[in-house]
Amino acid sequence: MSLAGKVVIVTGASSGIGAATAEAFAKQGSKVVLTGRNEANLKATETACKAANSEVELLLIAADVTTDAEKIIKATIDKFGQLDVLVNNAGVGESGSILDVEVDQFDRVMNTNLRSVFLLTKYAAPHLVKTQGNIVNVSSVAGLRSFPGLSVYGSSKAALEQFTRCIALDLAPKNVRVNAVSPGVIVTNILTRLGMSAEDYAKFLEHSKTTHALGRVGVVKEVADAIIFLASDSSSFITGATLPIDGGRHAMCPR
Repeated sequence: MSLAGKVVIVTGASSGIGAATAEAFAKQGSKVVLTGRNEANLKATETACKAANSEVELLLIAADVTTDAEKIIKATIDKFGQLDVLVNNAGVGESGSILDVEVDQFDRVMNTNLRSVFLLTKYAAPHLVKTQGNIVNVSSVAGLRSFPGLSVYGSSKAALEQFTRCIALDLAPKNVRVNAVSPGVIVTNILTRLGMSAEDYAKFLEHSKTTHALGRVGVVKEVADAIIFLASDSSSFITGATLPIDGGRHAMCPR
C-alpha cells in the first residue's frame, strides 16, 4: 500500500525512534497519531512533522500506553474513521541484577514493553482487518542477545518478538501483516533519562563501535526508515519477521 493518506499510530512519539518515525510517516503523506506521556515533547514532534509536510494531518494524544490503550484506538477511529498501521514503539529500559530487581520494576517494564502492546494490538486488530493494514513492533537486540543486568528488559523484548510471530500467524488469514524491528545501539536520550551522565554515555557510544560489525552506532532515522519499509507495499510478502537494525551486532560474539 502507498502510505499517503494512511492512518498511522506511533506510540512513544515524544522522542527518539518514535519521534523520527512519526516524522518519516508525515513525509510519506500519512495521517499520523502521535501518542506519548510528555505533552510538551509531543508538540515538538508535531512541529517536526509539520516541517516535513506542511499539509500533514495529525492527532496528538497525551496518554500512557499501560492504561490508555483503548482510549488511543478509540480516539484515532473517532478522528479518522480507520486505522492502517500501528507502530508499537513505546518502551522503557531498566537495569539490575536478579539479586537487586524488585517485583514492581519487573511489572513496570513488562506492563510497558509487552502488556501494552498486547492491549493496543487487541483493540486495533478489528480495524486493521478492515483496512488490511499492518503492525510494526519495536524490539531490541537485547531480545536476542543476553546482557548482564538486563534480564527484565531483555525478557520483555524476547517476549515481544515471539508475540510478533504469533500474532502474525493469527492475522495472516485476514491479510494483516505483523513484523518487528530490532535496533542495536541507537543514539537517543534513553540512557541519559535513566541517569547515565553525558560523559559516561559518550564513553558507552565509543565502546559500542567495537560491538557492532559496521564499526559504529546507529541513528534514529535508520530505524524509522526500516519501519517505513515494513509498513509499506515494499514488504508485502513479509510477515512474522524481526529485522535487525544493529550494524551486525546480532551476528557478533559477545564482548
